[in-house]
Amino acid sequence: MNKQSYDHIAETLYTEKLDNGLTVFLLPKPEMSKTYGIFSTDYGSIDQTFVPIGETEEITVPEGIAHFLEHKLFEKEDHDVFADFGKQGASANAFTSFTKTAYLFSATNHIEKNVETLIDFVQDPYFSEQSVEKEKGIIGQEIKMYDDQPDWQSFMGTIKALFQNHPVNIDIAGTVESISKITKDDLYTCYHTFYHPENMTLFIAGHFDPDKMMQLIKNNQANKEFEKMEELQRSFPEEPKNVAKKDYKITMPVSIPKCTVGIKESSNKLSGEAFLKKDLLQNMLMDFYFSKGGSFYQELYQDKLIDSSFYFETTLDKNFGYSFIGSNTENPEKFAEKVKSLLLSTKDQTLSEEDFERMKKKKIGRLLRSMNSLEFMANKYIHYHTSDIDLFDIIPNIQSLELNEANDFLQHWIEEDRLAVCTITAE
Repeated sequence: MNKQSYDHIAETLYTEKLDNGLTVFLLPKPEMSKTYGIFSTDYGSIDQTFVPIGETEEITVPEGIAHFLEHKLFEKEDHDVFADFGKQGASANAFTSFTKTAYLFSATNHIEKNVETLIDFVQDPYFSEQSVEKEKGIIGQEIKMYDDQPDWQSFMGTIKALFQNHPVNIDIAGTVESISKITKDDLYTCYHTFYHPENMTLFIAGHFDPDKMMQLIKNNQANKEFEKMEELQRSFPEEPKNVAKKDYKITMPVSIPKCTVGIKESSNKLSGEAFLKKDLLQNMLMDFYFSKGGSFYQELYQDKLIDSSFYFETTLDKNFGYSFIGSNTENPEKFAEKVKSLLLSTKDQTLSEEDFERMKKKKIGRLLRSMNSLEFMANKYIHYHTSDIDLFDIIPNIQSLELNEANDFLQHWIEEDRLAVCTITAE
């Protein structure tokens, strides 16, 4: 077991890659009463086309299958896993994103038992034709519910406007039609390919003894057998640099129009230093311009184009990235034109040394505050780990960023053919 101390944040992380390929991270926090565990697989909704483990031919599975599989893993032949966690005083949950599926719990007691329950239920799939058919109705209702949510429709509408071919433009849950095609065999194929320990990460953070915890996990895994894991072969369509559609319009019952401007940040595969630098700079620049103290926010506010619903966000993942600026607004056309104009004006701007130092300090401060959360540290660590980045080394990386790097990034950040607008208006 490798022990790594990070003196600048007063954290100690224990790491080991087990014989079966599972990577385990343990972050003991004896001052905490709570423990949080997350068992994550590097498999999300975009992983539709791949070569199944033990085979040579590529297949494409129905949209929404990763999310469907997440639902089904909680249901066993004779019991429901949520009930098991409940009896052990734990709160359990799971989520599927574009790039990962994760199962998690938090508890203040019975920690070892809860860790074993987490590992065992994820590594013991049970799917029957009858239960699969039943789940289609449940997930179908969930999909219809999201169809009626303006915020989600705005999010997916902007994604669809930005990306032409990449499966990020497909709803994580799929469609009622696509999930109707999912079979028990499809679920087992995806499970055995992507839920191999070699493709998974277990992160436990909180109140426990690291030596005892690692031994418990090793003993648990030693009693299980897995097929030999070859390198995963996933395929993604070629994605052009420009957006799919400059304007994407949706009509649905809303009391006030909703407008989002999207930036297609990336359609290339990035990892390591290149990933981290882009991730940090696009995040810091969005905050610099669009936070409440930012000059772009002030202009939008003074022109009465935004209200309290105004938001901005930015995401960079393995082979795609996007940023959103959105708000409820009485004048969506003027809002979109103003935001695009402000974004395009960044080509002619130069950050000062004072501005950039303030940006770095703000980013570090927020990161340090977030590290008070076990959930944040575990989830973010796994997110960066899949791109060969150590979350706990990010602060020195922020400190080492130079002004000329930021200004060079700023000159190439915004291009008109990578901007798209999604507008939701009343029917």
